[in-house]
Amino acid sequence: MTSGPPRTEPAAGARPGARLRGHAGHAELKTRIHRQLIERLDLSKVGAVRPEALRLQIGRIVEEMLVGDDTPLTRHEREQIIVEIQHETFGLGPLQPLMQDPTVSDILVNGAAAVFVERRGKLERTSVRFRDDAHLLQIIERIVSAVGRRVDESSPMVDARLADGSRVNAIIPPLALDGPVLSIRRFAVDPLKMDDLLRLRTLTPALAEFVAGAVRARLNVLVSGGTGAGKTTLLNVLSNAIPATERIVTIEDSAELQLQQEHVVRLETRPANVEGVGAVVQRDLVRNALRMRPDRIVVGEVRGAEVLDMLQAMNTGHDGSLSTVHANASRDALSRVETMVLMAGVALPIRALRDYIASALDMIVHVARLSDGTRKIVRVTEIAGMEEDVITTQDIFVFEQQGIDRDGRVVGFHRATGVRPKFSDRLGRAGIQLGDQLFDPSRRQASV
Repeated sequence: MTSGPPRTEPAAGARPGARLRGHAGHAELKTRIHRQLIERLDLSKVGAVRPEALRLQIGRIVEEMLVGDDTPLTRHEREQIIVEIQHETFGLGPLQPLMQDPTVSDILVNGAAAVFVERRGKLERTSVRFRDDAHLLQIIERIVSAVGRRVDESSPMVDARLADGSRVNAIIPPLALDGPVLSIRRFAVDPLKMDDLLRLRTLTPALAEFVAGAVRARLNVLVSGGTGAGKTTLLNVLSNAIPATERIVTIEDSAELQLQQEHVVRLETRPANVEGVGAVVQRDLVRNALRMRPDRIVVGEVRGAEVLDMLQAMNTGHDGSLSTVHANASRDALSRVETMVLMAGVALPIRALRDYIASALDMIVHVARLSDGTRKIVRVTEIAGMEEDVITTQDIFVFEQQGIDRDGRVVGFHRATGVRPKFSDRLGRAGIQLGDQLFDPSRRQASV
């Protein structure tokens, strides 16, 4: 796998025997050793070695190079450089430790020297930094090339997906004025379940029983919320209530759902190729899914004209469909759906359009990220029907925020509004019995 003796000559301008001085000295030494490693490796034989064995062998080679280098290092500094070069060779360079941190849900890189992460709903700046913009661009190219995408001046924006399912977006100059920008939305290796949401107090046991029962009873449910509010996580948890005997087809722009059932068909859109052709959008996949004999259709997120095909599926026998939409409130979600139907180019009278939406959707579950970073279901709304040309809705459950404690945590509770949903009969026919106490507005279902 290697060729020739170790090459440990100091780079031009390097001062033999100098101690590492700050980030610049550390980066210079790491770059020099990494360059020597690449020169020494026989790349034609690398693919034949098992990854773990290759990692150990490269670790030994790098340690030999550091021992032969004139720069004095402590044992800790030497081990740190070995690990960082392994990350540079096999992983995402400086971002690899963040990718291995289970508390990190988002990694946001605003140029080479500014890396932020989200932990428990809060953004914080890290000490991680890249050597320069070229180094960051190299990592971005490594990510996108692994999934057959490219990023350059002619195609400066790209969406990709890592092997662990993490969603990646990158945008580079000339569109990004201050250097390449990289965003990574991470997903748990073990997807969250309803018990996890109960532990995190996203919802209450009574509310969990209600929404899971609605999914089992084949109600058409739309999950709404803002960016980072937890829509996809909640959709994934709700989809676990679908019986294992049903055939599920999922449709996503970037595959994020992690359904646990056995009979799941996963579909993902495809962008246009270099010539600008060959794109497959969500609308195409929704239409195709209708020919695949699905019991349930789960659309990861509706963003455009595909909402019309989804509503048609809901109105033509594919009950129990689930999807998410960006919106600030339940009523806003209906307005967004209405706007997206118009984007499909269908000229319908406004009354007919709203009647179509009202007959397709049964319930909206709105989730929000609160000021303390926690995510909660804040409103469960039933689509009650039409009055004149207005879609009527009624809230079944709401989260009432009472204030913020001295530690900055949101204080509040979930409660029922006292309205019993019109689809209660459908729940009963599906064998789901909900007691009257569930809808008692005088009962606080949980305190936070």
